[in-house]
Amino acid sequence: MNRTLTYTITPQYAGYLIGDFLRAHGYSRHLIIHLKQTEKGILQNGEWAYINSALNPNDTLTIQIIEEETSEHIIPVKMELSIVYEDEDILVINKAADMPVHPSINNYDNSLANGLAFYFKEQNLPFVFRCINRLDRDTTGLVLLAKNMYSGCVLSDMVKNREIHREYLAVTEGKLEDSGTVDAPIGRKDDSIIERCIDFENGQTAVTHYTRIDYKNSFSLASIVLETGRTHQIRVHMKHIGHPLPGDFIYNPDYSRIKRQALHSHKLSFLHPVTKKAMTFSVPLPEDMKLLLFSTLP
Repeated sequence: MNRTLTYTITPQYAGYLIGDFLRAHGYSRHLIIHLKQTEKGILQNGEWAYINSALNPNDTLTIQIIEEETSEHIIPVKMELSIVYEDEDILVINKAADMPVHPSINNYDNSLANGLAFYFKEQNLPFVFRCINRLDRDTTGLVLLAKNMYSGCVLSDMVKNREIHREYLAVTEGKLEDSGTVDAPIGRKDDSIIERCIDFENGQTAVTHYTRIDYKNSFSLASIVLETGRTHQIRVHMKHIGHPLPGDFIYNPDYSRIKRQALHSHKLSFLHPVTKKAMTFSVPLPEDMKLLLFSTLP
């Protein structure tokens, strides 16, 4: 995977060392080392340059990111992928239910990573799996991936700085309040690797905001925005306030109306890691969640 980025140096950056300029633009230490080891990885006005070379106004700084390695231990598997958007730097996928994001024990060949490995292999491109926002296996919706080392650096920093905004749609049991906030710390449940619980003594801070959009068939449709990103946060918080998600195999295993937790990553908003253009993507509610609200019992 090759990516070339070109910068015209403005007076603001005159006198900067190339290394300082790159760090100011989100290049990680690891990526800068990679560029130093790449032939023609860093060019100043078309000539190879050291990272401690000074920049002048109107200089042209050319960065060539060349990646030839592929993520190990990810088996390419042909599968249907719903690609919402793709360019040189990012990929946005509408993930289906019953699809883990990463390979794991008992899930070596059915993950999103496996499908993407095949997608890139078909294009004869190296593939490194850089998933920016992870979803549980049975949560559907938008997943953002970085296609190169630089977009991965910038997007990872944006996650840390909470600059990637996500909105979920959830169906919950019962009638939610019009809107509200759940502020309750979450920790790992004793003797469980997976399950989480509310833990006011040892849990990590977790804050969830919700707004009820609709109420039908004794279910609420809610828009949910997270201040924090704890494991199973929405599922744990909705159960905590008495409105669990139907079909949740851990926190509310009632499969009479739906076979997986009724949770959908509906919207993603962020600045593009390279162009800085505002990007917003949204995907509609899946059919199985619609049926909870709009179908009648047999």
